[in-house]
Amino acid sequence: MKRFDVVALGELLIDFTQNGLSGQGNMMMEANPGGAPCNVLAMLQKLGKKTAFVGKVGDDFLGKMLAGVVADAGINTDNLKFDRDVHTTLAFVHTYEDGDRDFSFYRNPGADIMLSADEVDESIIKDARLFHFGSLSLTYEVSRAATQKAVAAAKESGCIVTFDPNLREPLWKTLDEAHDQIDWGMRQCDVLKISDNEIQWFTGREDFDEGIKILQDTYNIPLILLSMGRDGSSAYYGDVVAEAKPFIQENTIETTGAGDTFCACVLNYVLDNGLEDLDTDKLTEMLVFANAAASIITTRKGALKVMPERSEVEKLIAERQ
Repeated sequence: MKRFDVVALGELLIDFTQNGLSGQGNMMMEANPGGAPCNVLAMLQKLGKKTAFVGKVGDDFLGKMLAGVVADAGINTDNLKFDRDVHTTLAFVHTYEDGDRDFSFYRNPGADIMLSADEVDESIIKDARLFHFGSLSLTYEVSRAATQKAVAAAKESGCIVTFDPNLREPLWKTLDEAHDQIDWGMRQCDVLKISDNEIQWFTGREDFDEGIKILQDTYNIPLILLSMGRDGSSAYYGDVVAEAKPFIQENTIETTGAGDTFCACVLNYVLDNGLEDLDTDKLTEMLVFANAAASIITTRKGALKVMPERSEVEKLIAERQ
């Protein structure tokens, strides 16, 4: 028996999101705990899985606050490090009228990319059933080496390896470098979660099915999930393709964390059902639940602290069927 169901490595940061105007007419910002890997783990905890995080924050007020929030969510923080010289990474989120958003990062450097290879506790990773990572830890040489070490440990111990490119263009020196590092990530994974704009950028194909075929032929990834926002999602498992419609919410506030919530629900399904003999019905069931959970998070500010309960997701599905 493994101690953890999922271990994730990557960024833990503050998402500053707009929250009205002050009496003087100045924009007010709310400090929401965030970072895709921990968002994923927070949702998995809601679904009853045991999780652990590998990462780094600043040894400052915000870093200590984040550590407390992650621990309160039930996520193991034994391999969460504190940097005395570099501050916690900040992201300012600008939300558009349709709920989509843009990011401005204060991360040159930020503590998350200062996680070094010698700070990665391989024993925690080897004690997991599944290892998850994204591309933000690949943007800088120090954290890139840490990520490579962690992935190697995961593969050596037989973990299912999952990858979410989560492209944030401003964080890369060049998009060519981003392409090279995301290519590396895709060569490591058993499950890939990718968004509509990411697959078009990465493959150069506007047609999603063509883009997925390129990924399947190049990387031989067993399960690929495509998230398309308001257009729903698709799953590709060899020659099997499944689709599910979105759960559109009239009271959507922002989409921050929706992809992470979706991803977590997919990983939960994989943990419960494995990667063998998945058919259209099973994949559709997985997508419907993931879409419903993702839609709920769009009605809330932030993500990590406000992930939905399983009962909320099931209720929404029942109401819409």
